[in-house]
Amino acid sequence: MHHAAHPLAAAVTDKNLELVLKVLPAIVVILAASALCGRLALLIKQPRVLGEMVAGVLLGPTLFGALFPSVQKAVFAPEVKPILYVLSTIGLTIFMFLVGAGLDHRAGSGGKDTRNAAVLAVSGIVPSLLLGAGAGYLLYDRLSRPDVTPFEFALFLGGALSITAFPMLARILYERRLQNSSLGRMTLLGASIDDAAAWCFLAVLSAMHSGSGAMQVFKTIGLTAVFAAIMLLGVKKLLRPLGDRVERTGTFGFEEMYIVVGIVLLSGLFTDYIGIYSVFGGFIAGLAMPENPAFRAALHGRMMDIVCVLLLPIFFAFSGLNTELGGIAGWAMLLPFLVILAAGFIGKYVGCAAAMRAIGFSPRESWAVGGLMNARGLMILIFINIGLAQGMITPEVFAMLVLVAVLTTAVAVPLYRWAMPDRLEQQMLPTSPEAVPPPAAEPTRNEPARV
Repeated sequence: MHHAAHPLAAAVTDKNLELVLKVLPAIVVILAASALCGRLALLIKQPRVLGEMVAGVLLGPTLFGALFPSVQKAVFAPEVKPILYVLSTIGLTIFMFLVGAGLDHRAGSGGKDTRNAAVLAVSGIVPSLLLGAGAGYLLYDRLSRPDVTPFEFALFLGGALSITAFPMLARILYERRLQNSSLGRMTLLGASIDDAAAWCFLAVLSAMHSGSGAMQVFKTIGLTAVFAAIMLLGVKKLLRPLGDRVERTGTFGFEEMYIVVGIVLLSGLFTDYIGIYSVFGGFIAGLAMPENPAFRAALHGRMMDIVCVLLLPIFFAFSGLNTELGGIAGWAMLLPFLVILAAGFIGKYVGCAAAMRAIGFSPRESWAVGGLMNARGLMILIFINIGLAQGMITPEVFAMLVLVAVLTTAVAVPLYRWAMPDRLEQQMLPTSPEAVPPPAAEPTRNEPARV
């Protein structure tokens, strides 16, 4: 009679169920921490995403692991982490897809906006890349792994600091309804170029680090260009009837959803396969979507909330689990950290603001854009997570860069508000009827629209 165990006990010997019983509590803990910290962030007039980033760090060894080590080990057991990683990658890919799909290509004074965005993108990359690489050279002996050359380490640090929190920037501009103002469009376009450049950069670094040689690097870049061309020229054309149909019938059903989600996941799979992270594939897939306002509204309405509430917090927590802030306490590590922070801050904030002044924006607009471009939010977290996974940086450098991400993201909105008070911001709002939602859709003050 040995096999007549209690049915529940028998059930839990099922390996899959056992895993579910471990993964779900971890996700519930993550969501609770994100909801709480996100709410606190809003109370101090910060974007919710900052609270979620901090929640991720607090769930790691820094606070939760320090106070209740055994509980933290139990909640985030080793076998739970790969599943959290997969979920967060899917979430990031879909989120970047939605950001790409939400970019408004049509509005505005075409050429001029694009030219300004290009100037902004260059000023967003070059100063911070140079300052970051300089800091990397200076700190190489103290911070780097011995199997990484000074050149690679300097480039990685420069690349990480030259990234802009593109999704977060989009969210701040959406929350303030500025995404279709000329300043908003230019900033979004500039930041998207920055990020695309940073991902290509990371692809090159990964290929160099894995020692696969120059051929592999060129192959990756070539395949990326081919992929982007196929998506933006071919797939975009094929999807146009879909957008028109949604516009005409006003319905966005399961059939459309299957097609869209399939394209996103395949794009992510392909870019992951060629070595430039699936997030980039998601973004390109978003750019290839039909531009009909009804189609975009349906897409965002269907997908954004579940991605932001369920999947992105998992990514923040996943980053937090790798972040050991205790490792940068003490003077030996504080000085290098301040050098890296200063390089990142001056490169982006001052670099972008100076460039904006040079092409004729007012001082206030220039500093406002500098403040927003300085936010690194989610994107630097993705960048450095890949660097850590591939052994390009040590956990200490990872922790420093997480802190840089949190601090530069925290000052973004205050710097923006300081340069661009409400009365000035009102004058920038676009006036076309399509761009301004009806007053009925006005979000309440304490919870900005998530669009």
